[in-house]
Amino acid sequence: MGSLINALPGSVAQGLIWGILAIGVYITYKVLDYADLTVDGSLATGGAVAVMCIVGGMNPYLAMVMAFGAGMLAGLVTGLFHTVFGIPPILSGILTQLGLYSVNMRILGKSNQAVSVDQYELIVSLRYIQEACITAGICCLIITLVLYWFFGTELGAAVRATGCNQNMARAQGINTSNQKVLGLVISNGLAGVSGALYAQYQGSADVNMGRGAIVIGLAAVIIGEVVFGKIFHNFALRMLAAVIGAIIYFIVIAIVLQLGLSTNDLKLFSALIVALFLAIPHLKSKYFSSAGRKGGRADA
Repeated sequence: MGSLINALPGSVAQGLIWGILAIGVYITYKVLDYADLTVDGSLATGGAVAVMCIVGGMNPYLAMVMAFGAGMLAGLVTGLFHTVFGIPPILSGILTQLGLYSVNMRILGKSNQAVSVDQYELIVSLRYIQEACITAGICCLIITLVLYWFFGTELGAAVRATGCNQNMARAQGINTSNQKVLGLVISNGLAGVSGALYAQYQGSADVNMGRGAIVIGLAAVIIGEVVFGKIFHNFALRMLAAVIGAIIYFIVIAIVLQLGLSTNDLKLFSALIVALFLAIPHLKSKYFSSAGRKGGRADA
C-alpha cells in the first residue's frame, strides 16, 4: 500500500500531461465526430520538436509553441487527405501517422534524444513531480478556458455544427470541409503540446513514444464521460472530465502494476479498459433500463 501511495503523484502528473491529449481527442471524437488516429504520430512529433529545440538552446516555452505548430501541421495533412483527396477518416489518420514516423526520425536524427533537467531549464520533470502536477494542471485549465471561449465563437460553433449534423451545417452555408480541417489542426496541436510536456517529464523524446496514444486518449474521454457524463453538462466541464479520466486511467494502471501485472501486458490491459468503459453505457441501457421498465409494468 505504501508503494502505491508513493506512485500516485506520478500517476496524477502523467494523467494531467496526457489530459491535454485527451482534450484533443475529445474535440475529434466527440465534437467533430471524426475517428482520427493521427495523434499516435503527432504526439511524438511534438516531443521531438520540443526536445530538439531545447537542446539547440531555445527557451522551453517557445519550444512548446513550436511543438504546437508541428502538431497542427500534422493535423492539417490529415485534414487535407480527407477533404481534398477523399480518403476516409481512419485511413487518412493512419497515413499521416505512418509518415510521421520517418519525419520524427529526421527531426531527432536517431531513435531517441535525451534532455536532462540538470542541463536545461525544463518546464516539467519526473524529478520534481509536485511541480509537474501544478504546471500540467495549470496548462489543462488554461487550454480548457481558451477552447471554451473559442467554441463559443461563430467559428467554433461552426465546427460543432459540422460534427453534429454535416447536412444541416451545409444548409446553413458552413464549409464543413474547412471546419473538419480546423478541428483536426487544433486537436493535433494539443497532441503536440502533450508530447512536448511528456518528453520533458520523462527526460527524452522517442520515435515510439506516441504508440498507443489514441488508446489512452480514448480511454480518458470514455472514462470521463461514463463517470461524469450525468453530472457535467457544461462544455468546459466535459473537457475537464476527459482530463480527470486520464488521471483515473493512470491511477488504475498504477494499481494494476502494484498487483504484479507484467509491463508487457499493459497494452492489452489498456485495450480492455477502453472496451469496458465503452460497453458500460450500452450494457446499462440494455439490461438495467429494461429491468426498470419490467419492474414498472409489474407495479402497475
